[in-house]
Amino acid sequence: MFSTQLQFKFASIAEAKIAANSLSDMLRSRISIFDFQGLQVTVGKDGDVAISVRFDEMDALKNFERELPKILEDTKKAFVHKYSRFSGVCVLSFEREAMSTSIPIDSS
Repeated sequence: MFSTQLQFKFASIAEAKIAANSLSDMLRSRISIFDFQGLQVTVGKDGDVAISVRFDEMDALKNFERELPKILEDTKKAFVHKYSRFSGVCVLSFEREAMSTSIPIDSS
């Protein structure tokens, strides 16, 4: 699995929340376009936003990275922030899936 990590640093938590909402909406609308395998957006208390995008195929990751400058154009114009990115191979990824462990019993 391949992954791109985006790190943003905003001036305040308020700006980070607004930017995270905007970035989440923008990325969510592109899940099928870029064939995301996974997407996670995290807001930190100091105005940080971390985004992890996972892909099954290297070509999907490269296509996303090619389009990333255009995708982030509005964020650049709307907010003062620092930004960094790196891509790599995902070494470990774990997510527990939500499931019900109860079994309904029909007493009739």
